Amino acid sequence: MRDAEAIIREPARRHDVRARRRQRLAEIGDLRDLEAREEPMKAYVYGANGAEIADVAKPSPKGTQVLVKVHACGLNRADLGMTKGHAHGAAGGVGTVLGMEWAGEVAELGPDAKGVKVGDKIMGSGGAAFAEYTLADHGRLFRAPSNMNFEEAATLPVALATMHNAVVTNGALQAGQTVLIQGASSGVGLMAMQIAKLKGAKTRDRLVDGRDARAAG
Repeated sequence: MRDAEAIIREPARRHDVRARRRQRLAEIGDLRDLEAREEPMKAYVYGANGAEIADVAKPSPKGTQVLVKVHACGLNRADLGMTKGHAHGAAGGVGTVLGMEWAGEVAELGPDAKGVKVGDKIMGSGGAAFAEYTLADHGRLFRAPSNMNFEEAATLPVALATMHNAVVTNGALQAGQTVLIQGASSGVGLMAMQIAKLKGAKTRDRLVDGRDARAAG
């Protein structure tokens, strides 16, 4: 027969066992999370010896961030400058993962990310695009057109966001108005032409070398 003292102590022992088990599970979870955060990936990084492909830690999404598995990247003039160590806004310098636009698929969602799900085909702009994975805020994502492959979709995000902001959001272009587009042979210039035409505006397009403008309805 068990004595009274053992019976009294048994709940405390059980509590201690459960507490140790929870602590062990928490440690295992922390270790797995650490291993996930430290999982390496390939990226194009500007380092002390210039731009090169290197192993970096795979990022983990937080808040409204989305982890994107990159399938294709776009190349912009700013990217070329950053490969030489130049800054682009707040980005650039040693340790920078290069690249500004990409197309890929959603690999993981941060706890507050909305509007997309794992596996969605998307495109977007932001830093660190020249990598196997990159992070983007859910508000900066576009759904990639279903009739485009990843390589085609990767050419759109910077030009699309830049010129929609200029022509529609700030310019408030209306049907029937005329817009002059300087540098109509560049990516952003060509995008401005398409947006203006979709808005029902008339365009006058001027090439970079100042040749005569041409009008288009």
